Amino acid sequence: QVQLVESGGGLVQAGGSLRVSCAASGRTVSRYAMGWFRQAPEKEREFVAAISWTGATYYADSVKGRFTISRDNAKNTVYLQMNSLKPEDTAVYYCAIGGQPYGLGSVADVRSWGQGTQVTVSS
Repeated sequence: QVQLVESGGGLVQAGGSLRVSCAASGRTVSRYAMGWFRQAPEKEREFVAAISWTGATYYADSVKGRFTISRDNAKNTVYLQMNSLKPEDTAVYYCAIGGQPYGLGSVADVRSWGQGTQVTVSS
């Protein structure tokens, strides 16, 4: 069973940047797709970004051009660099791992979740 632990959330002003990290333990995750989802109050959890085991990246339209996902397989860690943040990016951000090398585009694809980290963007 893999454990995912997020860090790096916080409060930032609109237009600012944050980087959140997700450290995996329990097994090597290099051969699995990993990603980030977010959930704002009273909204459904939604896909943000994913990275395959080869490093191919995928983004929600709402964050494309502003967010960058990356992974360091040697450290069993995935990152989400968030630039030009907007108040509508405010949410709890969850790290996720899929069960396959590719294809982590929906909640249904997720095999394990982290506990989440709060990101708040003030206007």
